[in-house]
Amino acid sequence: MGSDVVVGTAQRRGPGGQLWVEEPARRARMPDPVRDAAVRAVLFVALTLIQAMVAMLCTLTGSWLAFPMVIGTVVGTVVATWGVLDVWITRQVWNQRHGVVSTPSSSARQLRKERRRARRAGRAAARARPAAGSRLSQA
Repeated sequence: MGSDVVVGTAQRRGPGGQLWVEEPARRARMPDPVRDAAVRAVLFVALTLIQAMVAMLCTLTGSWLAFPMVIGTVVGTVVATWGVLDVWITRQVWNQRHGVVSTPSSSARQLRKERRRARRAGRAAARARPAAGSRLSQA
C-alpha cells in the first residue's frame, strides 16, 4: 500500500497523477533590472534591521560596541533608503524606455459607464419620439 493511498493525495494530484501542475502567472514578472534592484533593497533593509536590533541589545547590555553599531545603523538606514529609491527609479526608467500598458482607474471607468448609459438613454428617447409622433398622424 503506497503512501499516496494512505494520505489521500492520489486523488488531489493534477491530471496524469502529476505532483506539480504549472499555472499561468496572474501578473507579468518584473523586468530583470527592477527585480535586481528590489533584491538589493530587501537585503539592505534586512541587514539594517538586524544591525539596529544588535545595536539596541548592545545598548541595553552596556557594551562598548553600542556606539559603533548605532553609527552603522544610521549609515545602513541611509543605504537602505537609497536601495528603496533605486527600485522606484529603476521601475520608472524601465517604464519610460520600454513602455507600459496602462489601464484606466476605476473612477474613470465608472464615469465612462455613466456617460455611455446617458447616451444610450438619449438615443432610445430620440427613437421613441418620432415613433410616437408617427402613430398620432396615422390615427
